[in-house]
Amino acid sequence: MQYDITAPSRLNLTVNLPSSKSVSNRALIIHALSGGVTLPENLSDCDDTRVMIDALTAMPDVIDIGAAGTAMRFLTAYLAVTPGRHTLTGTERMRHRPIGVLVDALRRLGADIDYVGEEGFPPLLVNGRPLQGGPLEIAGNVSSQYISALLMVGPVLRHGLTLRLTGDVISRPYIDMTLWMMGEFGAEAKWTDANTIEVSPRPYAPRPYYIENDWSSASYWYEMVALGPRDSEVTLTGLMDGSKQGDSSVRYIFSLLGVKTEFTGSAGPGCPSTVKLTNNGRCVPRLEYDFINSPDLAQTVVACCTAMGVPFHFTGLQTLKIKETDRIEALKAELLKLGYVLRDVDGRELVWDGSRCEPQPAPVIETYDDHRMALAFAPMALRRERMTIDNPMVVTKSYPHYWEDLSKAGMEIKVKNEE
Repeated sequence: MQYDITAPSRLNLTVNLPSSKSVSNRALIIHALSGGVTLPENLSDCDDTRVMIDALTAMPDVIDIGAAGTAMRFLTAYLAVTPGRHTLTGTERMRHRPIGVLVDALRRLGADIDYVGEEGFPPLLVNGRPLQGGPLEIAGNVSSQYISALLMVGPVLRHGLTLRLTGDVISRPYIDMTLWMMGEFGAEAKWTDANTIEVSPRPYAPRPYYIENDWSSASYWYEMVALGPRDSEVTLTGLMDGSKQGDSSVRYIFSLLGVKTEFTGSAGPGCPSTVKLTNNGRCVPRLEYDFINSPDLAQTVVACCTAMGVPFHFTGLQTLKIKETDRIEALKAELLKLGYVLRDVDGRELVWDGSRCEPQPAPVIETYDDHRMALAFAPMALRRERMTIDNPMVVTKSYPHYWEDLSKAGMEIKVKNEE
């Protein structure tokens, strides 16, 4: 199935964003480790969170998490410290996404984990049992989800966890968010120096918990306001000023692309508020940015900059190659169809100097089973006659009602090739 998308002449609406997948999945693991009974409120209804809820509720012998990378990493650590024998598997793509760094780290803590197939990749056979914990060293430039997975089980280890991160530390805001949420549930976990985190063997305490809405999902509306008419105004609900979500940095990035952010209606610190986005027309002529702390925003900003004609040099993109797809290659291939010639530097940087080529006459954007490809490319319809997105329902991984929200915004969405 494909969607043909045609943009409206005006953009003015209020959007009820989905709740944060990142916060939801961390809250679910910490809640389970705390022995809590009542699930956190306002949990995400996306695919990734649903598979987490199903797994933690039913705990079947074989847990199939589909394409949910967060669930694979977090559940690997959770199952390692939880009595029981489980096989953890996923989609074909998931079975080719590396997990050896996390498995090796858990094994050094005493975990009993075996590979069912290829060494270093899912499926995994996990025999859960109490672990001693103690000192552990892991590279800081691997996925922050590996680090968060280890940290979250730290309080239930007999001797806690002293985690030493070597080399450069990427996606540090996601690690900080994990530590903050652990503290919300009574854990003692903190940085003791720039590269070391100490987690005390102090059990979690169950508590009511409310999930904030998703700043990653907000990024697509920032993109639409940047690409839309000057009188565009979009109001987003359920976000927090001072959010711990790493992708809240979207506020700063898009301020450079002409989008003003205004918070209104908050009941107080730490409470959800509404965010009004407007287009002030003040855009930088060229953008340089290091996405080391917020790699999930890269596709949105790349798509937006090319559509606006803003050359860029983006660094800190090394983890994009091991996401749902190789996002570096996917961006280059799909933007080339639209006439934008990008180049990468060692798979870690993306550069566009404004180079153009003849676009395909009727390009179809492939999504590569990657939700963020569909989410990031659809707003480009605001600068084109139309956009055609293949396999558009991949958005259910993180933003299930995205297309409904675009329709409310006045986007005309027609179904093609539906059998």
